[in-house]
Amino acid sequence: MKKTPFFLLVSLLYVISIGAQEVSFEEYDLDNGLHVILHQDNTAPLVVTSVVYHVGAKDEDPERTGFAHFFEHLLFEGTENIARGEWDKIVSSKGGINNANTNDDRTYYYEVFPSNALETGLWLESERLLHPVIEQVGVDTQNEVVKEEKRLHLDNRPYGNLLTAIKKNLFIEHPYRWTTIGSMEHLDAATLEEFIAFNNKFYIPNNAALIVAGDIDVPSTKKMIQDYFGPIPKGAEIERSFPREKPITQEFKATAYDANIQIPAIVACYRTPSFTTRDARVLDMISTYLSNGNSSKLYKKLVDDKKMALAVQAVNLSQEDYGIYAILALPLGETPLDALVVEFDQEIQKLQTELISEKDHQKLLNQFENQFVNSNATLEGIAASLAEYHLLYGDTNLINTELDLYRSITREEIRDIAKKYLGSNQRLLLEYLPKTENQ
Repeated sequence: MKKTPFFLLVSLLYVISIGAQEVSFEEYDLDNGLHVILHQDNTAPLVVTSVVYHVGAKDEDPERTGFAHFFEHLLFEGTENIARGEWDKIVSSKGGINNANTNDDRTYYYEVFPSNALETGLWLESERLLHPVIEQVGVDTQNEVVKEEKRLHLDNRPYGNLLTAIKKNLFIEHPYRWTTIGSMEHLDAATLEEFIAFNNKFYIPNNAALIVAGDIDVPSTKKMIQDYFGPIPKGAEIERSFPREKPITQEFKATAYDANIQIPAIVACYRTPSFTTRDARVLDMISTYLSNGNSSKLYKKLVDDKKMALAVQAVNLSQEDYGIYAILALPLGETPLDALVVEFDQEIQKLQTELISEKDHQKLLNQFENQFVNSNATLEGIAASLAEYHLLYGDTNLINTELDLYRSITREEIRDIAKKYLGSNQRLLLEYLPKTENQ
């Protein structure tokens, strides 16, 4: 769905007007356990209504993977008061846009409307929560949609299943071992009753947060929220107990194959802590230092100077329970994969034994300040940040204070965290190779 000129105009005006300023918000709970977060900003006539549910791929039955992502699609099918196929029509008729996304830890739905359509957004999300219609026709329809999405984004895309291979080998016990999109065989085998049970367990007000951000009147917004969401019954408390992984104490290797590639990849993968930890934030800085931009250490060394790699990237994929720290490179010409690993290790060893320069440290701080400001430069960004910080971090005010945490990270911490988590004995080395007829 394309944005209308109205949205393009007011969104631009909003971005221009907002700066690195504190995000004000109010939060409270309804009697049924729904957490509400309100952010009032009357700069532009826009409003975001969003609901985040604490359910992701890690909450699934190992024999029924893909349910959380499937519900991201399924809950647009309709409700008792919204016929199949009408959801998007209602949104567009009010000049709005809507979307949803899922990861291993949570599912997020949102609408952006002109502010005079706030009540429509609240009604839609309350309908999704209170009156979803889960029928076989909808399950069958979305099953085909999800299969096509998997083919498009994973199975038929070069390196599309790289993360799948990493997760499968890096996690043995924890449900992070499967991907968010899950198994198509599991979805095919699931019964309608299983889908209904999943909805009844996780799509409940006490497992969710409602975020309303934008051009609102707070008292009238609170009344509408109470009217639409207050009557929804509280669900049974959800008990979570995920297995812990044994520490990696010796380097191990794995191989995966991809019929869509001609150039192999080598990936050094380390299991790292939750994104709620300070250590994870230091690892964010290390990945930026190593590979963010053409002047970063690994890119300049391997791509520009030595011409050993077509591409190189270090990334810290942090999640609620664990993270994945990965360093990836594609060789140039006849460069052996092992030679790239040697180069990885040389740069990591420097981090572990030497302090980065004060100039590089200041550059990192500037990059993170820029990223932080940009992430909250739109109402959509602010609403999403409020949702994540509350639901997954347990501190909504991180939207205002997390940048200070990054600013407080010292060069000594960068050295010590590199030493703590990026040892060669703590990793998976994954060779991701072109698939031939013999594999």
